[in-house]
Formats: sequence, C-alpha cells, structure tokens
Amino acid sequence: MLLVDGMKPLSGAGWQPGMPAGFFGSIQKMDITRLDFNLLVTLEALLAERSVSRAAHRLQLSQPALSAQLARLRAMFGDQLFIPSHRGMTPTPLTLQLEAPLADALARLRNVVAAARAFDPERDAFTVRIAASDYTQQAVLLDFIVDLRRSAPGVRVALHAIDPARLASEMEKGEVDLAALTPDNIADGLRSRPLFEEHYRLIARRGHPALRRVLDLRRYCALDHVIFSARGGAFATPVDDILDSMGLARRVVVSTSTFLAAADLVERSDLVALVPSRLLGERARRVRVLDPPLAVPGFAIHMAWHDRTHGDRAQRWVRERLLEFVAQRG
Repeated sequence: MLLVDGMKPLSGAGWQPGMPAGFFGSIQKMDITRLDFNLLVTLEALLAERSVSRAAHRLQLSQPALSAQLARLRAMFGDQLFIPSHRGMTPTPLTLQLEAPLADALARLRNVVAAARAFDPERDAFTVRIAASDYTQQAVLLDFIVDLRRSAPGVRVALHAIDPARLASEMEKGEVDLAALTPDNIADGLRSRPLFEEHYRLIARRGHPALRRVLDLRRYCALDHVIFSARGGAFATPVDDILDSMGLARRVVVSTSTFLAAADLVERSDLVALVPSRLLGERARRVRVLDPPLAVPGFAIHMAWHDRTHGDRAQRWVRERLLEFVAQRG
C-alpha cells in the first residue's frame, strides 16, 4: 500500500484485509518527501521481468545503473527483494506482497498525470503499438495509419503480430497499447469495444470455366478450394462442418496461413476461396466476387486495451479515432 502526501491509502486491486501489517507499516513510515518514484518504476519492471538485464532493456538503462537502483530499493525496504536463481531472480515473500498494490498505485498515478496533461494530435509526438492479425492489418489498419498520419503527424505506429495468449502480459509490460481481435480471444481484465462485423464472399478468377452457369451447392462442392488455416496445415474449417451436417463435402486442395495468400492463389489458378469482404479492396476489380451458396458464419473484430493506457489522452484519442474511421468506412 503506497501512500502519497494528501492521499488516502490505495486499496482494492492489490490490498486485502489481513495482509501482514508490518509490510504496509514499513511503507507508511517512509519519508515520502525523499522518495525517488523512479525506483518504484524500476521495481515494477523487475517484478514483470524477473531479470536485471531484461528490466534494464525495458527501461532503457544500463545493467549497472539498474543494479544500483535495485541496491537502493533493498535499502529502502530492508529486504533482499529478489534472490538470484538459475532462471533469473526469485522475488521474496515481501516483494510478492508489494506486487499488486504497487501496480495499482502506479496505474492511478499515471492516470492522474495523463488526465491532467493537455493533448493536441496536430502538435504532440507519441507512439502507439498495435497488435493485429495480417487480415486486420490489411483490411483496416494500413488505411487507418495513412489517415492517422494526416491528423496526427507526430504519431509513430508500431504494428505487431498478435498472440492472444501473450496479449494481456504484453499490454501490462507496455509492449502493446492496442489490439484488434475476435472477442473470444480477449483475456479477462482487458477493456474492449466492438470495431466491426465481417462476412465472407466467394472469389474466383475471371473467366473461371465452372462459373459460367449459376453456382449451386453441388457445383460449389465440386470446385477446388483453397482455405485459410491460422496455424497452417488444416484442410477443414467450420464451413466443412456445416457441409458435413448436410451430407456434403467440398474438395479442399490447398490450405494457407493467410487470407492474402489464398486470394493470390485464386487469381493465378482455378482455385476458389472464401475470404472476408473487407480484404477485397482493389482486388474486387480483378476477380469474380459471389455470394456463397450456403450460409457462412461471419465474425466480429473488437479492439482491446489495458487499464495501463485507459486514461492516457493520446491513446484514448487513437481509440476514438479508430472507431470513427471504421464507422466512416461502413
């Protein structure tokens, strides 16, 4: 529980009644007027990384400088805080007690500073790190970045490949600020809002000989299909489950790990593919675009972010701008 002059004890996410009084008492007795709050940021990084070298890289400090700060933290709390181990550093019981209230206190302090700081997108410089799939980057984010550069010339954007299993941790560490993904992949504890709904269209090369007549379900199944497999190697999707329930099967001859590769193959061959409609863009002029002859479930894309950036005015402006951009594009 961290105290700042004029503030009440911070409770909630980290502090629970019954925690050792000596630990919180030691913080209350500190001379806050002489406290270097950068040390608390260092402790936060050490707790997240469990390594002096990784924490130093995260804070853009040299290892000797971070080691010196760790020595000051140990003197401050009268505890080793971290014990060297073969996998890095192991936090002491006292350090583990501090982890949650420290994160809560720093988040509140950052929100106070962010809320008080005026933000001008036309003049201020800032960085936003966005994680998304190849599809979402191509379908929405690349055009959004072009738009963002016009309205916020000081912005720097880092696009990351998305890993839903690691996303919450990456956001907590500051490696990712914003993500676009399906709602079922959003971890508990992250904030989110819907961005858009997507549906599938069937594409084939112009002049495909099998598409000179009306495409019914039987002819659809007889075509050679290329499908998207997120991890690669799969030759079935939920569409094949639907067909199987109807006593039908289509001929899947290629699977790719990206929708873009599937679309490229369609243009070069007699393969056909189901692709998200937002991915077509200029490609729609070069291929045949049809409604599939069966109901194919679409999907939703939401944006997600961490409490760490919730109150930051620049990050909030980017989120609101992205919502406006998607709505304008329909």
